Amino acid sequence: MRYLAVLAAVVWIGALVVGAEELVVYTYDSFVSWGPAAEIEEAFEAAHPGVDLIWVAPGGSAETLSRMIAEIEAGGTEADVFLGISDADLVRASEYLQPYDPALIPNLAHIPEELLEIEPRGFAIPFDQGYVAFVYDSEVLPEKLVPKSFADLLRCELKGKIIVQDPRTSSTGRALLLWTIWRFGERGWVDFWRAFLRNVLVVTKGWSEAYDMFLAGEAPIVLSFTTDTAYSWIEYRSLRYRVALLDGEAYRFVEWMGIVRGSDRVDLAHAFMDLVISKEIQERIPTTQWMFPVSEIAELPPDFAKYAVIPEIPAWIPPHEVAEKLGEWISTWQELLISE
Repeated sequence: MRYLAVLAAVVWIGALVVGAEELVVYTYDSFVSWGPAAEIEEAFEAAHPGVDLIWVAPGGSAETLSRMIAEIEAGGTEADVFLGISDADLVRASEYLQPYDPALIPNLAHIPEELLEIEPRGFAIPFDQGYVAFVYDSEVLPEKLVPKSFADLLRCELKGKIIVQDPRTSSTGRALLLWTIWRFGERGWVDFWRAFLRNVLVVTKGWSEAYDMFLAGEAPIVLSFTTDTAYSWIEYRSLRYRVALLDGEAYRFVEWMGIVRGSDRVDLAHAFMDLVISKEIQERIPTTQWMFPVSEIAELPPDFAKYAVIPEIPAWIPPHEVAEKLGEWISTWQELLISE
């Protein structure tokens, strides 16, 4: 009888779990493995008893976005929210999102208007920001080889010493491609990449794979973010990993989130997005996500503020301009990769 009672209890609890409401958030892998996903999940589920927050993170941002779009076009997706849309994908992603209601997101009041105006139609909300740049291992790379300009990246001494990400699948890889287009123009960027790829050890699918290889010592230079020295100091009390600004530049990088078209959990989706831009979560962004918060009331940790680098010249191409030519640019880049 005791066995039957225990079995009945297990079945009853299982039924409750199966019947729990879910909010499914698609994002990129490093947000779950490195970022504040666990803290967001804990806070969200505490505020919404009986709701399970489910993360789906199969790869980099661009790769995950492509998966969601393919699912929608094939008939439907489980995603309720997409978190991790880069500027470069903002226009494309908006076609698969539904407008949010500002009245249901009180913390929008703390987001600068300058950021909200990047996506004026009300389909996506920024949740963090930063700058893409090259980062080097100061214990491995001699000071004389530290690149200080784009021309330095082409020096023969750096052959096989650089790791970058694929712009077809990675938002950081896409940022580098756009940065070179911004820097060299429609014609010059192709010549730069043709020479630059000779020095690249590997092009990875996403940032996580690239940074893991960098930390493992497979190459002393990686495409990453200008907050990496802050990461090095806060995590290891070391200034080993340092930012190499090229000609004083880095590429501006704003990440967005939005409610997926067709989701029937709109109220929960609004609550989720409001939580992500709350002061509590925004103040965790610097030391989990290693990005700058977007909320004006979020305070930076002192060591982060000291060591995170803000470039003199932030490179950036507006999303609507990117949307017009991104397909063409990526096709050209792919041809360069194949020819190497």
